[in-house]
Amino acid sequence: MRVTRFAPSPTGYLHLGHAYSAQFAHDAAHYCGGKFLLRIEDIDLGRCRAEFTESIFDDLAWLGLRYEQPVRRQSEHLRVYEQAIEWLWEEGLVYPCFCTRKQVKVEVEEAGRAPHGPSGEPIYPGTCRHLAPAERQIRMDRGEPFAWRLDVGAALERTGPLSWFDCRAGEVAADPLSLGDIVLGRKDVRTSYHLAVTIDDALQGVTLVTRGEDLFHATHIHRLLQAVLGLKTPRYYHHNLIVDRTGQRMSKRNRAVTLRHFRDTGHRVEQLFENITASPLGPIPRRQPVSSAPARPMAGVAAD
Repeated sequence: MRVTRFAPSPTGYLHLGHAYSAQFAHDAAHYCGGKFLLRIEDIDLGRCRAEFTESIFDDLAWLGLRYEQPVRRQSEHLRVYEQAIEWLWEEGLVYPCFCTRKQVKVEVEEAGRAPHGPSGEPIYPGTCRHLAPAERQIRMDRGEPFAWRLDVGAALERTGPLSWFDCRAGEVAADPLSLGDIVLGRKDVRTSYHLAVTIDDALQGVTLVTRGEDLFHATHIHRLLQAVLGLKTPRYYHHNLIVDRTGQRMSKRNRAVTLRHFRDTGHRVEQLFENITASPLGPIPRRQPVSSAPARPMAGVAAD
């Protein structure tokens, strides 16, 4: 059975881009009699707000999109993600990074032609990866703040070459090195988007991940995490992004018109997409089997 999901973060009100993404995931499931899930990705406890979560429920009801119950809220399962990091630490696949964001920025700038990721973002130079184990332990014991970073090179040595299937791009060779040693958790945000979404998609049995094409490159890291944690690999469909009449991508940052605004001003759902420019939803990917990652299971990743 095909299982899809819509997984917004309640850090603001949903906009038209979210409506498009939710409708896409909903239709992809119901096209073949599958299940459509809603997941609230509220791991950033400092930015997420209850009023935004309630608005998500109201917006989806207004759109007429029905989803399975219960709704998974990531904030209720932080221990699951922490256990995964603990396991990765025991396996030598993560390391504590004591660099502040400012220090990382300075190091990258001083490096001159430092490598950059697929979207132009600077890649972490791996400063703390080379710390001696004894120094790491001393700094951790005295309470220095740190983030957990995935040692991508070490993880790839364990897994070997990997790939994943995108319904538009076909078979894609995974290239997690292009994103560097990403952060998997911090003191203030105990898990990262990358780790939480990878674990939750597996625990919830998601077989087709539909999301915007801006997250295409993130899948390289997700595929690696699936392999080292022994999780199944779904198929992916990275759909077009929604832009406004000026060609600007819709996002919370540029104060895109919210679904809440449309609801409160008496708009009909049928009118929504008159305000955007995008390709139509187009052909929904037909039912495909789900592949499995050839790795041993990680004991900490289990349905809680």
